[in-house]
Amino acid sequence: QVTLSIFELASAAGLPCEVDPALVTALAGNRTEGSSPEEDYKVSCLLLVFVAVSLPLLAADPASLYSPELDGYHNNLHCLAKAIVQVSAALFTVHNKNIESHLKEFLLVS
Repeated sequence: QVTLSIFELASAAGLPCEVDPALVTALAGNRTEGSSPEEDYKVSCLLLVFVAVSLPLLAADPASLYSPELDGYHNNLHCLAKAIVQVSAALFTVHNKNIESHLKEFLLVS
């Protein structure tokens, strides 16, 4: 909680943070009603498994070709790595889990 407060201060000052405090707050306030914290944690882990399994399908998509005009991909695939890191960091901060170990597991699955 102290680290999250520091990240909020740094973010308000315009400094880059490892974990987005606004995203952590949004995810913490969006917990499923009536479910246990263990259940929410399992859903977070399953979300990463879903993303890992979906990567080959996204890579095979015809819109996943690099476009020099856009300096990116038509389906914004170039943003996916940043999104995975930011969302998983926020999710596992909410659950007080080790972010690095979960991202290593994600790489093994994908």
